Amino acid sequence: MAGTMRVPRTRGALSGILLILLGLWGALLPLAGPYFDFGFAPDDTWVYNTDRLQLSIAPGAAAALGGLILLFSANRAAGMFGGWLAALGGAWFAVGPVLSPLWDARGVGAPLGTTEGRHVAEYLAGFTGLGVVIVFLAALALGRFAVVGVRERLLDEPEPSGSNTTQPLVYGRYARENQPGQGPPPTGDQHVAGEPRWER
Repeated sequence: MAGTMRVPRTRGALSGILLILLGLWGALLPLAGPYFDFGFAPDDTWVYNTDRLQLSIAPGAAAALGGLILLFSANRAAGMFGGWLAALGGAWFAVGPVLSPLWDARGVGAPLGTTEGRHVAEYLAGFTGLGVVIVFLAALALGRFAVVGVRERLLDEPEPSGSNTTQPLVYGRYARENQPGQGPPPTGDQHVAGEPRWER
């Protein structure tokens, strides 16, 4: 079982790096977005409130932490945990703003864009689209960690006890047909190494 629990450390590296970057993007967009005139009101940087913690910072931290676990994990169970953590963070990015009115949350703020296209882009980049991409990458990583490769399977299978893989050396043109116990006894130069010669 120990062999199948070990995985190459590079198995979740790419997904882990992307999830870290996307998690940081989602967590910091409401706080640092006004630097680039892209994000959510108010038009001031590093404005913190509870709604931003619940809807952006917490799921972004979950996605980034899951990606960090995937990046350095060499254990199948740890990698699966990191994948699920990132997937939950991405799912909350996608559905959190829809469910937030249930506890009277005001949201992270109105989009800073002045056109309808900018509004759509900011919502997609900060919530729905971001969450879908994070869930996709997390699911991809979960699939990779769920597959048991040939190398892990070989590490998990012990060699049979008492098995002797050493084959005796056989000399002579027809030695393969004249193994001990098969066919007539060897004559002349047909001799199985390690076996006594037959007396004529």
